[in-house]
Amino acid sequence: MTAAGPRLARLRPRRSLRTVFALSFAAIASLVTMLVGFLSYDAAARMVRVDQDRIFHGVVGDLVHQVEQQHLSPHDYYSSDPDHDGPRDELTRRMRTDVQVLGPGGTVADRGSPALPVTHQDRRAATDIKPGRTVRHQATIAGEHFRVATVALGDGRGAVQVAQQFSDTEDLLDNLQQRTTLLAAAVISGSGILGWWLARRITRRLVRLTGVAEGVAASRRLDVHVPAAGKDEVGRLGRAFDDMLGRLADSEELQRRLVQDAGHELRTPLTSLRTNAELLDRIDDLPEAARATLISDMQSETRELTDLVNELIELAVGHRDSEEPVEVPLAEAVEKAAALARRRTGRDIVVHADDTVVRARPAALHRAVSNLLENAAKFDQGGDEPIEAVVAGPSVEVRDRGPGLAEADLPRIFDRFYRAEAARSLPGSGLGLAIVQAVATAHDGTTYARNRPGGGAVIGFSLGTPVQGPGGATAPRA
Repeated sequence: MTAAGPRLARLRPRRSLRTVFALSFAAIASLVTMLVGFLSYDAAARMVRVDQDRIFHGVVGDLVHQVEQQHLSPHDYYSSDPDHDGPRDELTRRMRTDVQVLGPGGTVADRGSPALPVTHQDRRAATDIKPGRTVRHQATIAGEHFRVATVALGDGRGAVQVAQQFSDTEDLLDNLQQRTTLLAAAVISGSGILGWWLARRITRRLVRLTGVAEGVAASRRLDVHVPAAGKDEVGRLGRAFDDMLGRLADSEELQRRLVQDAGHELRTPLTSLRTNAELLDRIDDLPEAARATLISDMQSETRELTDLVNELIELAVGHRDSEEPVEVPLAEAVEKAAALARRRTGRDIVVHADDTVVRARPAALHRAVSNLLENAAKFDQGGDEPIEAVVAGPSVEVRDRGPGLAEADLPRIFDRFYRAEAARSLPGSGLGLAIVQAVATAHDGTTYARNRPGGGAVIGFSLGTPVQGPGGATAPRA
């Protein structure tokens, strides 16, 4: 996207979800209303037109029946009948029909109201010998449209014309169309208002949640109240967003503490290295023993600093998460870590393990067990009894015969950079057991620590549900 792209996107007016909902409701209601209105009007118009046509054909049929069954003359259809009980009245009783009477030869004997036009076919019908012969056509009189039927009286006595006005029917349909249009407009307007109200009600909590999210993005503050009412999707979104902010706040706090603690822990070896580096300028003036001590101190501080930086990187970046979990026999993993610890510390390490198989990240598991063994070796220096590594189900624990754990230290030994009073003079970063806890947590497990009967400590961790339990029993998988 070019630089002008984001600017154009910012210049475009933003359409809110509420507006989209309201317009959608109005559009759907409009479409449905227009469709229903059109179909209703079309059905009504068809029914009216068919009904009017049926009535007109019925009147013409009655007229044909009259002239075929009775020997009638033009005089019988005159409008001057005082009793209004003649055949003409039978024709006009069913509907308002215009009747005009033609005499012999097709001349107008009794004019209709309005007067109907007489065509050549009409005159021929008036002179027809056979009664009931019918001629149909349409006519326009003073701008009004009529359907006309001329029925012969027979024997050349004349004919009777009946006409039905189209305009009455069309006026009725026009009126119906206007009413339908007004009703559709009212429904569309009402649906727009109702749609806006519904959209506002539906999106009210979502709008508040959006405001909170925008406020968090603008202020970078995570300690804000998130509206999370309701059990629907919006409520679930609010609770998920609140939980996310809580996790971000915890992560930010942990990151801040990690930086502070790391700075504090790094300061000591760096200060020592700087002091020793200043002595290097006059190393030639130092006695041989002092030179050896200086070089040994710098090597020791460098190793401590390297170990601390590596553990900080592993703890902060979370290298263990890049591994794919695989099925790992715990006995095999603990034995490998014990073999490495024997070479590093020179201590006798005994492994007691069952055949439990877990799904874990091998490198992370190895790191956790190695940290437990090295921690035991550090506190049990010069011990006569071997260090024990025990695998019991999904739990791995290391037992030593060191000085044990003070009650005040038990709740905090897995904290980052925490070092017990007895360990202040020993090498270490205070991150080893914190990494053990991080590995256990990443595998849905826990850590624990207690004093060992007869002296010493027991420190260990447990992982999630094993793939295969002791004795080869297969555990149920999630």
